[in-house]
Parts: sequence; C-alpha cells; structure tokens
Amino acid sequence: MFVSAGVHGDEVIGVEIVRRLLRVPSLNRLAGTLLVVPIVNSFGFLSHSRYLPDRRDLNRSFPGHPTGSLASRLAHIFLNDVVLRADLGIDLHSAAVHRTNLPQIRISPGNDRLMDLAKSFGAPVIMTSKLRDGSLRGVAKERGVDILLYEAGEGLRFDEMAVRTGVAGILRVMRDLGMIAKKGVPTAKTAPLMSLNSAWTRAPMGGLMRTFKRRGEMVSEGDVMGMISDPFGEKETEIIAESSGIIVGRAVMPVVNEGDAIYHIAQVKQTAAAEDTVELMHAELLAAPMFDEDEII
Repeated sequence: MFVSAGVHGDEVIGVEIVRRLLRVPSLNRLAGTLLVVPIVNSFGFLSHSRYLPDRRDLNRSFPGHPTGSLASRLAHIFLNDVVLRADLGIDLHSAAVHRTNLPQIRISPGNDRLMDLAKSFGAPVIMTSKLRDGSLRGVAKERGVDILLYEAGEGLRFDEMAVRTGVAGILRVMRDLGMIAKKGVPTAKTAPLMSLNSAWTRAPMGGLMRTFKRRGEMVSEGDVMGMISDPFGEKETEIIAESSGIIVGRAVMPVVNEGDAIYHIAQVKQTAAAEDTVELMHAELLAAPMFDEDEII
C-alpha cells in the first residue's frame, strides 16, 4: 500500500498526517509493504504553491512522460516508482487556499472494494466522484490500482480534527487489510454519511461575505447561508441554499467575486442524523488514546 501527500504543494495537512502515521508503534510489526511519500510536489511545497514551477497541476499531468515537462516527468516517476508497485493507495489532499473541507473520502463509483475500505476509513462523509482526465486516480484505475482520496481542511493550514481523522482512517484500512494488529487502532463506532451527488452554491454578487453556516452543518433548500454586502453597506444579497444536504466545503475568504464557489453541499440519505454523525465522530477521535495532548496543533 502507498500513502502520498503534497501532490499539491500547498496541501500541508497530508504531510502532518504522514508524520504522525510514521510514529505509530503498530508499524514496527508490519505485514506487507508500506510506501510513504510525504511530499510528492516538493517544488510547490517549498514555494507554498499548489502548482509546479511550470504552473502545471500535477494531478492533471498523469501518466506523464520521462522526457516531457517538469510536471510530466514528476508524474511519470511517481506513477511508475510508487503507485504501480502497490495494490492500494491513500492519497491525502485538502481544499485549496481560502477554502476548507469537512473530512471526506472520495471514491470511484461502482467499486465495491473501495466502498468497503472507505467505510473502514471512517471519515464523516463518503462521496462518489467521477474520474478526471490526467488525474492520479483515473490513471491508477486504468492500471489496476485502487485509490482512496482523502480530502480535509484548508490549504497552507493545519486542522487538528482533519489530521486525527486521516491518521485513524489509514490505520483502520491497514488493520482491515491485515497489515497491522487491531490493538491501538481507534474503533469507528459511527457509520459515515453516504453522498452520491454534490454541488457548489456560488456568490450572487461580489463584495464582503458574512457566513452563517459552518462545515458539517445541515441546510435545507432555501436556507439563508450568508450575506454579501458592498463595502458601503448600501446593497446586500443573501446566499441561498439551492439544495438540501450537508456542507462539506466552504470558502473562508471574506472578499468574494460574483460567481465564486462559496458552499459545497452534498446530498446525503441520512439527513436527520447528519450533524450528529459529524459530532459523534469528532468526539470519538478526541477520546482516542492514540492521540496524546502534545500532538494537538
């Protein structure tokens, strides 16, 4: 199995997840092979940038080529030297700068094995999402390697619950694969929420945004989720929920342009218990003995 982080250089949460993972005593008695790459895009990481110096997105550059652009060469090396040597991968991501994501697992539709592993991971939400051209998940699927994509938190920021969820999730998957012992792995007592569809609500005007809803909250179609005002306060427009569901992502930058993506709403089946699911999972992780107080960021 491989675990990778920093495919986008500004996604630092995955790097912290890997750092903590490698300190877990269970890995001292490992069955199988674990390949760990804490920073795939070291160029972007050092410059605090999502992209490579050639302005290309590494996660749209696969399968790459040994004599292509910098992004293409890096994609080729990572794919052939790491990904294709594994049976399963867990790729760690966060939202882009000025946005934040509720911890979630994204998988390809119609893959029963990945669905079972996603449930074992135990993030609050499991989302099925289509594969994009040039993405690591898309190319890996063509080559027979399944990948769980973990999304949580914000670019260039740490988020304690996002980190804890990621570490615990990876250990649960390794436990279920028989790679590590069950002892010391936090048990997921609360089932994740399932989502087959999601959509972004966009800013109806530009200006200064005030948000009334946080990630993990349930909204109903027609709810007021925030307000946008011009700098003089002479004009205000409400941000209205266009569908019902749970907020799995949102913008955190108060200054917005017309058309900016503000709230990411995922439709879930278990609407009545959605907020309780998120809160219960957070409580379980806070009580988990594997997380010491000195780990809190």
